[in-house]
Amino acid sequence: MAAANAPITMKEALTLTSLGINQNFITFTHVTMESDKYICVRETSPQNSVVIIDIAMPLQPLRRPITADSALMNPNSKVLALKAQSPGTTQDHLQIFNIELKAKIKSYQMPEQVVFWKWITPKLLGLVTQTAVFHWSIEGETEPVKMFDRTANLSGNQIINYRCDPSEKWLVLIGIAPGAPERPQLVKGNMQLFSVDQQRSQALEAHAASFATFKVSGNDTPSILISFATKTVINGQLTSKLHVIELGPQPGKAAFTKKQADLFFPPDFADDFPVAMQISQKYGLIYVITKLGLLFVYDLETATAVYRNRISPDPIFLTADAPSVGGFYAVNRRGQVLLATVNEATIVPFVSVQLNNLELAVNLAKRGNLPGAENLVVQRFQELFSQMKYKEAAELAAESPQGILRTPDTVAKFQSVPIQPGQTSPLLQYFGTLLTKGKLNAFESLELSRLVVNQNKKNLLENWLAEDKLECSEELGDLVKTVDSDMALKIYIKARATPKVVAAFAERKEFDKILIYSKQVGYNPDYLFLLQTILRTDPAAAVNFALMMSQMEGGSPVDYNVITDLFLQRNMIREATSFLLDVLKPNLPEHGMLQTKVLEINLVTFPNVADAILANGMFSHYDRPRVAQLCEKAGLYMRALQHYSDLSDIKRVVINTHAIEPQALVEFFGTLSRDWALDCMKELLLVNMRGNLQIIVQVAKEYSEQLGVDSCVKLFEQFKSYEGLYFFLGSSLSLSEDPEIHFKYIEAAAKTGQIKEVERVTRESNFYDPERTKNFLMEAKLPDARPLINVCDRFGFVPDLTHYLYSNNMLRYIEGYVQKVNPSNAPLVVGQLLDDDCPEDFIKGLILSVRSLLPVEPLVAECEKRNRLKLLTQFLEHLVSEGSQDVHVHNALGKIIIDTNHNPEHFLTTNPYYDSRVVGKYCEKRDPTLAVVAYRRGQCDEELVNVTNKNSLFKLQARYVVERMEPDLWGQVLDPENPFRRQLIDQVVSTALPESKNPEQVSATVKAFMTADLPHELIELLEKIVLQNSAFSGNPNLQNLLILTAIKADKSRVMDYINRLDNFDGPAVGEIAVGAELYEEAFVIFKKFNLNVQAVNVLLDNIRNIDRAVEFANRVEEDEVWSQVGKAQLREGLVSDAIESFIRANDATQFNDVIRAASQVNAYEDLVKYLLMVRKKVKEPKVDSELIYAYAKIDKLGEIEEFIVQPNVANMQTAGDRLFDEALYEAAKIIFTHISNWARLASTLVKLQQFQGAVDAARKANSSRTWKEVCFACVDAEEFRLAQICGLNIIVQVDDLEEVSDYYQNRGCFDELISLMETGLGLERAHMGIFTELGVLYARYRSEKLMEHIKLFCTRINIPKLIRVCDEQQHWKELTYLYIQYDEFDNAAATIMNHSPEAWDHMQFKDVSVKVANVELYYKAVHFYLQEHPDLINDLLNVLAPRVDHTRVVDIMRKAGHLPLVKPYMVGVQSNNVSAVNEALNELYVEEEDYDRLRDSIDMYDNFDQIGLAQRVEKHELLEMRRIAAYIYKKAGRWKQSVALSKKDNLYKDAMETTSQSGDRDLAEELLTFFVDQGKKECFASCLYTCYDLIRPDVALELAWMNNIIDFAFPYILMFLREYTSKVDDLIKDKEAAQLEVKSKEKEEKDVIQQSNMYAQLLPLALPAPPMPGMGGGYDPGMAGGYGGMPQMPAYGMPPMPGMGY
Repeated sequence: MAAANAPITMKEALTLTSLGINQNFITFTHVTMESDKYICVRETSPQNSVVIIDIAMPLQPLRRPITADSALMNPNSKVLALKAQSPGTTQDHLQIFNIELKAKIKSYQMPEQVVFWKWITPKLLGLVTQTAVFHWSIEGETEPVKMFDRTANLSGNQIINYRCDPSEKWLVLIGIAPGAPERPQLVKGNMQLFSVDQQRSQALEAHAASFATFKVSGNDTPSILISFATKTVINGQLTSKLHVIELGPQPGKAAFTKKQADLFFPPDFADDFPVAMQISQKYGLIYVITKLGLLFVYDLETATAVYRNRISPDPIFLTADAPSVGGFYAVNRRGQVLLATVNEATIVPFVSVQLNNLELAVNLAKRGNLPGAENLVVQRFQELFSQMKYKEAAELAAESPQGILRTPDTVAKFQSVPIQPGQTSPLLQYFGTLLTKGKLNAFESLELSRLVVNQNKKNLLENWLAEDKLECSEELGDLVKTVDSDMALKIYIKARATPKVVAAFAERKEFDKILIYSKQVGYNPDYLFLLQTILRTDPAAAVNFALMMSQMEGGSPVDYNVITDLFLQRNMIREATSFLLDVLKPNLPEHGMLQTKVLEINLVTFPNVADAILANGMFSHYDRPRVAQLCEKAGLYMRALQHYSDLSDIKRVVINTHAIEPQALVEFFGTLSRDWALDCMKELLLVNMRGNLQIIVQVAKEYSEQLGVDSCVKLFEQFKSYEGLYFFLGSSLSLSEDPEIHFKYIEAAAKTGQIKEVERVTRESNFYDPERTKNFLMEAKLPDARPLINVCDRFGFVPDLTHYLYSNNMLRYIEGYVQKVNPSNAPLVVGQLLDDDCPEDFIKGLILSVRSLLPVEPLVAECEKRNRLKLLTQFLEHLVSEGSQDVHVHNALGKIIIDTNHNPEHFLTTNPYYDSRVVGKYCEKRDPTLAVVAYRRGQCDEELVNVTNKNSLFKLQARYVVERMEPDLWGQVLDPENPFRRQLIDQVVSTALPESKNPEQVSATVKAFMTADLPHELIELLEKIVLQNSAFSGNPNLQNLLILTAIKADKSRVMDYINRLDNFDGPAVGEIAVGAELYEEAFVIFKKFNLNVQAVNVLLDNIRNIDRAVEFANRVEEDEVWSQVGKAQLREGLVSDAIESFIRANDATQFNDVIRAASQVNAYEDLVKYLLMVRKKVKEPKVDSELIYAYAKIDKLGEIEEFIVQPNVANMQTAGDRLFDEALYEAAKIIFTHISNWARLASTLVKLQQFQGAVDAARKANSSRTWKEVCFACVDAEEFRLAQICGLNIIVQVDDLEEVSDYYQNRGCFDELISLMETGLGLERAHMGIFTELGVLYARYRSEKLMEHIKLFCTRINIPKLIRVCDEQQHWKELTYLYIQYDEFDNAAATIMNHSPEAWDHMQFKDVSVKVANVELYYKAVHFYLQEHPDLINDLLNVLAPRVDHTRVVDIMRKAGHLPLVKPYMVGVQSNNVSAVNEALNELYVEEEDYDRLRDSIDMYDNFDQIGLAQRVEKHELLEMRRIAAYIYKKAGRWKQSVALSKKDNLYKDAMETTSQSGDRDLAEELLTFFVDQGKKECFASCLYTCYDLIRPDVALELAWMNNIIDFAFPYILMFLREYTSKVDDLIKDKEAAQLEVKSKEKEEKDVIQQSNMYAQLLPLALPAPPMPGMGGGYDPGMAGGYGGMPQMPAYGMPPMPGMGY
């Protein structure tokens, strides 16, 4: 059957692999699909993630890095459920997240593992464990609730589905298990059905099941059905059944009859079984899907087979219902997501023709409203009607597909049936059946309502309308209006009968609803008439109505001026104000006159209202000078200031500070310019400086930045207001860093007596000029010196301060400063006092008063500088007696002792606290020996060396240096640049070192000489110490040092020292001798100490005499010595001698070097001997491996075979590889065969040209690399049959496919390669790369097969790669097809246009063009069609209409000169109201003189150049065109031009209507005069009526009387008189009503007063009378009861009323 005629259509919705999903993750455990909205894929590599695919937007998958064992998307919303096993447990952790809100909804830790879970409703998750089933709601904080335990038949089953019915009363759990032993390949299915109400389970055999609802004929509520499919082996026979059963039949109602049917599986699908079942409620069909891709379709009601077909060649493992289309989605192992839907056009004909089941066809058509059964339904209806089965006929007509019987003919047919006595009318039966089935159409509703209205059963109509059973129409409303106007209004609204709705609202005086409704439906009533009508009856409603008009889209239909005048004519100021305040909120420039008007009327009548309006700041376009004058007259001075713009006006008003709020005035100054603000401030100071000073200071503070601080300071200084200057600068001082500001503030504070503030600023501020401030304070001579102290102390003017205070006899401030403020500056004070010749007693007392707080060092410096150091003796001794350890104290005391020569040596050696450098420096010029004592005590090396050098005290220096033992000091004194080095060395050798008995001092001295590179001096010194029987003669270190020094400085002495000395380190000295090339001396040393190995090494490595070494080895006969000889022989290339030496040494450690040397000289015979010896001592893989290699080199293959079967530790693989690399293939073959390394064996056989054996070995190896090697070798040898065998095993690996292809192609084997790829398509492991590579080969070498290959295997091809190849090979048609399949619609469109002779197809191009993303391609396509296919351009543009810029398209066609060509397109898109389209169509209509369409276009679409079009057609030769010009002028508001054009063409009616709509009085009177001048009396009368509101009565009467046409004006006069008499009557009534109200209030007040007086006479005199209502002071029970205990109002101090007892 052709796919187009099949009842079920299948299409690929998407492919998961094309979205980047790895094929390995397309499995039942990784993919979930809970509904037709989302697919969820769980990936575990390259990283753990979850991919969420929205079916509506499949190309935008959402990938999130999530680690979970399972993931489920909610069926309806973006809610994700995740399940993961807790580490180290068998428990599962469940979490639910809202992806859009990025929030976790809830989570739960399951105590046992969840083996299956599923969303059974959008709010409920079903959780299946090994033993039970739970339900978990996502709402609230509830935990999972256990529903039932699993039955025994599901034990050990894999759960594949879990479902519930819509009522959640029935649950079904489905699992599968391995098949029976007699047929294990057939999977067994088990099902558990559970009733929530009965709490009972039933175990059944079933592979798939689903719930459905079905309404049985005669029942009010639908029945719950379950359908399940089974496939079992009974008595050795396969039985496949589909069952449909009702669950919980309704008591007393008709039950659904149980149905069953066979499932027929073809022989090839004998082991196939159902995996899923979906039921379409839309069509009443059951879909059964099997694992191998079979689809069975059955009718739900009858279980009749409808269709069967294979829908997927790959196994299906997942399905989901698609209720919106009545089908289902299925996912197969290839990753295809298939959508199955009902072919509505063919299913009914298929059932009726192919299946010959007419009843089922009709039922399907009725159930799904499907076409194809019209003739059957009509025929059946006629049969029932002829048989007088009216009820059945009515039901058939009601359920007829697509309403083919719901026609007036059917109604007439039922009306024509005579009513039998005692029976219901067939017509009523028909309508009753329609009402139970659904909604009536317009004709049926009208006919039924007519019957009901005639029977006066209005309540039935109300019920039907409430239930939306009737289709409303204007005719139905007219019918119902005769009995119920409210119901008629509802019908009119539903029927959108706009004029009738407006009329109904007007009758009900619901004018506000008129506006709302008119806006909703786009209706335009006469608003001015409605406003005038409401104003006469309800002014408040008129305001609301006017406001509603102002808020209409497109602006108010009535001008605001007209509305305002209507209110003001009736003296309705509050209403006019309220209206204007609302409509003027946007604050537009064109409303300036109205803004001025509303402010004027309120400033004159209600100034407080005007003040509030101005305070809100809602207006900015009114006449400000006019408003300013009115504000000044009304006493609103602040508002006047805000509006005046002239300085003189502002200065006149601003002095009224008594009536202006100070804060507001300050804010006003912020709006003035700098100069004006300063002028106003001067004005205020001139008028009342004392009274206005506070305001001026506040202004200066607020706007100091704008006015400038300097200007404000000058202003205050001009009026000598230091007080103002003080307050002004005080506010900005903390924010300013200007030194001038800070100084001015200090000056002002000082002059106003603010001494504390002066003290604070001088102490805290960092910005004033210290010098200037110091001088000012000294000149000011303030009684309090603290400010001056602050300045001088902070900025280093302490001497000046001391001098000032001493000179002014302010000694107590000196003491206070030193003792309390800053004792650290006492030395400066003392120094200045000494300079000022202050008495020493005062200075000593001052020093002692500070004592320990005084810094000693600067004090000593000040006194020492003035040679008055002795002044401090008492102070220093006092500090020492207190235990002071201050170094400066002891330094000063030491200097005094040195100067007085009072036993200075004792002080220098015993005092531990003084600084040696300071005191030593002080002693250098007085006594150098004292300086040396001080420096020695402090280890001041450099200073001591300098003073001894300077004074030639070298003996002291030598003793100090030897005792010091400091390497750096030795380096300094032994420096060659030191001119005194020789003198020092002489003293060290002659005096200092002989005196020393300390070995460490000797050692340090020797090291120093060595470091200073003085070998000869050192040898002289050491000989004196070591060889002359001193205390250090036997010292090993000194002996070593003597020999080493001789080695370095005098080698001729070395041998003598070796013979004379015995206590040196022989090994170390010997190595040093070798290093110094004294080989014979080294040999003697090693022999002397019996170091034979080192001795032979000297002979071999240094003397290089192998013969002497062999002789020495024979003499000592040590293995190690022979080993060293063998190594040397090996180095010299004496391989055989070396092997013999190693054998004598029994040394197996050097086998690596022996093997390497033997290999170089091919001494494999000797090597075999050596290796056999080595194998006896060590078990080393390399030894055995080398032995194999040696055997192979000497061609002893037999020994190799014997060796490898014996125990050995050879690395066979490495040995074999080495043999292979060195082309010893036969030996390598033995090794690889022994170790079963088939890959290397195959390579070896290839080298040996044994290809068949190589293929067999490669098959055993099964390695891609091996297959490639053998394959390539076979290709090179033209063994293509064997090459193909190898190639088939290679190309299944994606990474190796391209290499094989390139190898074949590089050698020109194209046919063989294509044959290989074609054979590879049939492989079970065939992958996308094979299909893609074959496509590439077809594109290059067999282009005729390319398109067929692409179409067959499009989903399995790597499309981007093939696209590149097709582009290179210029296969444009195939390239286009690939672009479309890959959703590269932009490139597809570009390819079609660039290569249209080969690639263009109109239908295909249309499909592609609507999907492109680059909008420029739309316009390129327009150019393309204009050039090549102009006859189809409208078809293309209609498709592109929603996407293109219509203006640009019109511009393209206009430039091309083919605008008429796209007229159909422009008509189609004109509904968008685009200016360019409107103008282009209007141009065409003008050219075609089609004025009807031109007017329609103008009326419906107003976005065009109206004036330009009007000017173009106003001179057109056709009258209708000129009339259109007048109409356009009218729409554009150019009333005069429109009227003039209408008058010119004698279109007087148009002229009058235009004038009336303009609202222009002058234009109306001008038109009236025109009619008089032209003698158009009838037009004169008509104009008076049409323009009644615009024409003044005196003008009309004057024209009528002057031109003797008073009769034609008489209707107008009557109308005018009637209107004004009505107005007068209304005013009189209002006045009378007001007078009556005043009289009534007066009477009530008198009665209350009289009653109060009477009450007061009855009470004792001591009690007060009850207060007047509203005056407070008492309690009124009536008031409390009436107002819920409202608190009493205060009396506000009112005097007592006379006669009331006060």
